[in-house]
Amino acid sequence: MNRMMTRALLGAAGLALALSASAAQYVTILTGGTSGVYYPLGVALSQIYAKALPDAKVSVQSTKASAENLNLIESGRGELAFTLGDALSDAWKGNAEAGFKAPLKKLRGVASIYSNYVQIVATADSGIKTLADLKGKRISVGAPKSGTELNARAILKAAGLTYKDFSKVEYLPFGESVELMKNRQLDVTLQSAGLGVSSLRDLATSTKIVVVAIPADIVKKVNDPAYESAVIPANTYEGQTQDVPAVAIKNALVTSSSVSDDEVYTMTKALFENIPTLVSAHNAAKAIKLEDGPKGMAVPLHPGAAKYYREKGLIK
Repeated sequence: MNRMMTRALLGAAGLALALSASAAQYVTILTGGTSGVYYPLGVALSQIYAKALPDAKVSVQSTKASAENLNLIESGRGELAFTLGDALSDAWKGNAEAGFKAPLKKLRGVASIYSNYVQIVATADSGIKTLADLKGKRISVGAPKSGTELNARAILKAAGLTYKDFSKVEYLPFGESVELMKNRQLDVTLQSAGLGVSSLRDLATSTKIVVVAIPADIVKKVNDPAYESAVIPANTYEGQTQDVPAVAIKNALVTSSSVSDDEVYTMTKALFENIPTLVSAHNAAKAIKLEDGPKGMAVPLHPGAAKYYREKGLIK
């Protein structure tokens, strides 16, 4: 074999490798803080997708949750994201106050999943028993512009409160909020998460807590269809012996219009065929139902997800 032929073959091999690398699939799953629910479910999804998409490089990214996730998806820095339904609606409309400078029109729906519950939990020795008692207290409202923080603004406004009514407002992830409460540096935390979120379970096992009710009339005053009256069942947390009225907001998984139909079809199918794996990661996944998948989405369904739902007879 002469030198010219050898060089040609080596060049062709190099080109093939380059093309193969450029064609490699990447699936970055955007979640939330590690002490929330999005993160463990994202890790479980990464394990599912590693098998369903063997040629893809699957990774999980911890973020500040909803608003950051949606902006990252729009800019092409993620393929799948967890988000709250109200944040998704704000992103599609381009609500600047919610963290979206312009409408995010590349967003596409994959599935409606479980509901978040807005859970307001105070230390028992803070004296907080009702929403009115929050005035003058020290509160954490979640990471800035996170879905939790947007929920906090809405609920507190409906209750006639603003951040100025508190003696201290912290913008912290769930785990950090709980640590400050344990150290008596905060009185109350508002966390929007699945029932039984690990941060609040941790708090309840070390500190006497009060789960503060969010009455139905306050939920109506929010005036957002994404917010629904719900109940945190008794004994969800240690020391919580009664049902507590709360707010539920649907979570969703979203992707970008630039992700291929085949990839999103596979991700949607693998999600619903592996619910037990998700439940093993967090009990909140027990509420994920196939029939709810295409419902209540504030953005268009991705064609790949729509194909799966059509096969299952859920949409026409």
